[in-house]
Amino acid sequence: MMTDKQKTLAGEFTISGKGLHTSCLVTAVFKPAPENHGFKFKRVDVEGQPILEADANLVGDTSRGTVLVNGDVRLSTIEHALAALVGMDLDNVLIEIDNQEMPIMDGSSRAFVEAIAEAGVVAQDAEREYLEIKEKIVYKDPKTGSELIALPDDDYRLNVMIAFNSSVLNNQFASLDKLSDFKKEIASCRTFVFLRELEFLLQNNLVKGGDLDNAIVIMDRQVGQDELDRLADLFDHEHVAVQKETGILNNLDLQFENECARHKLLDVIGDLSLAGVRIKGRIIATKPGHGANTEFAKLLKKEHQARKRNGIPVYNPNVEPVMDVNKIRQCLPHRFPFLLVDKITEINEDYIVGIKNVTVNEPFFTGHFPEEPVMPGVLLVEAMAQCGGLYVLHAKKEKYSTYFIRIDNVKFRKKVVPGDTLIFKMELTSPIRRGIANMKGLCYVGKTLVAEGEFMAQIVKN
Repeated sequence: MMTDKQKTLAGEFTISGKGLHTSCLVTAVFKPAPENHGFKFKRVDVEGQPILEADANLVGDTSRGTVLVNGDVRLSTIEHALAALVGMDLDNVLIEIDNQEMPIMDGSSRAFVEAIAEAGVVAQDAEREYLEIKEKIVYKDPKTGSELIALPDDDYRLNVMIAFNSSVLNNQFASLDKLSDFKKEIASCRTFVFLRELEFLLQNNLVKGGDLDNAIVIMDRQVGQDELDRLADLFDHEHVAVQKETGILNNLDLQFENECARHKLLDVIGDLSLAGVRIKGRIIATKPGHGANTEFAKLLKKEHQARKRNGIPVYNPNVEPVMDVNKIRQCLPHRFPFLLVDKITEINEDYIVGIKNVTVNEPFFTGHFPEEPVMPGVLLVEAMAQCGGLYVLHAKKEKYSTYFIRIDNVKFRKKVVPGDTLIFKMELTSPIRRGIANMKGLCYVGKTLVAEGEFMAQIVKN
């Protein structure tokens, strides 16, 4: 499991600019925040200065950006700032803002990233929490064709594919294999819009702050100079001459040939930060948009909360065990056919995680049952007890034994059969006193709880 420290800003900084949709001048102050604070926005222009957490469950609109809503309080276009915070390896930041929209700046994360670099980043004492993707998680939107997939990986990596029915912007692909490359490869990539969308957006009270300085405007059909002048007047913008029949309206030089796909990757990073936890896994996004991104963030948040709530241990056979069977034999007196723990994958301050691979060659399957092999429930209890014994004994320098003197509230929820991998979690329910250990035992196959019980053991010196 990845373990490193949470980080916050070394000092505060201020960014000012106009909002993309409101055209109002906005000032945002980014401040250091304490451990486990996360990313939060404070609307200092609203009575009581309410705080909006960067939380996928608060997303209220995604039509042209990601909008947080809590009651009557809103905050729009947060994704570029959030992408910068994640891309610069931050965990805890408070953003004080005096309007209902983050400043659009040049339509990218560049200004935020540069300000963060200047302010500095400092490590904190608390460990960073990760959502480690252990199995495929998928979100699909059949209406838009958007699909986001999370797959296991040893770091946070992203692959993004976009496709538009456009002669100028059709299919593009972008990837990010190291978050440390965000500043160089992704941060400066600007948002984009099709010329044909502009009038509709303006009529719907959007992009009033849009201009050629904060967006790539794509012209994928022939537009006469008169039409172009009319649109410029609608936006109160100086006239731009048509130099090409199609292409980039303002004739700027793209920073990357696939800048649009890179910007979509930037949006994915910003939106997925709303899951509220750092991700360890590979994200594959096809035709992403703010709606699909934030729905996927909700799925990831739900998965993370379920793991925390249930405390389900995750078994990765590629990780070297804390104790293999030879070390286990040094602690426990059990031998064939009664040694029922194959390895220990975690030992922490108050719990232990052990593994047993159940094969059809187990001697008890001969009689339990010949036509339908099922692992006896009493052996599940014994295996949990052995795992608890290893927790108690692993640090003892002299020879001790554990004798379980009480077992309560045992429940068997699903049968265990050959081919199952059992994951045991034994957790202390109270401190060990006077040689007595009280533990809660859980036995899983994957995420499914198959058995549980409460154990009391006496620790005796040999």
